Amino acid sequence: MKTRHVYAAENLAAAHTAIQAALDAGVAHDDVSLIAKGEIEMEAVPDSLKEAETDFKQGALRGAVGGGAAGLVAGLIGVAVPPLGLTLAGAGALALAGAAVGTWSAALVGSSVSDPVRRTFEEEIEAGRVLVVVDAEPVLLEQADAAVIGSGVRALPYEQPTALN
Repeated sequence: MKTRHVYAAENLAAAHTAIQAALDAGVAHDDVSLIAKGEIEMEAVPDSLKEAETDFKQGALRGAVGGGAAGLVAGLIGVAVPPLGLTLAGAGALALAGAAVGTWSAALVGSSVSDPVRRTFEEEIEAGRVLVVVDAEPVLLEQADAAVIGSGVRALPYEQPTALN
């Protein structure tokens, strides 16, 4: 599982230098992104480097797990109560239905909630700094961390596992 680290660059040029340092350390291009104020992102950040603005993917994953578990529990209860006449296949179907409904509803909620990095470092973004986000396996991240910090950016206190990146 990958881990996410976040760095603050004073401007876009410093952020690009940090990105190059991460890439040179072996981080894949898809595992590096930028977060900045809206006008900076719109004008100067290429789409390939933009971080999602919402919690959509993580919300969908949480909903799938939660909904699937709730559906499975409901199905097993239905199997245990003979008058309901539910089979194990029916319990599986309820688990799938629960996962589908959970994914759909949590993704909708997640799409209205801003990304956790944006929420955590809102003041940094509003101050005009550009956040460099790096996702990598722990061993690679340790190497990249030294290279990125060596490029002149400041490490921010953020270390979270990233299941979907």
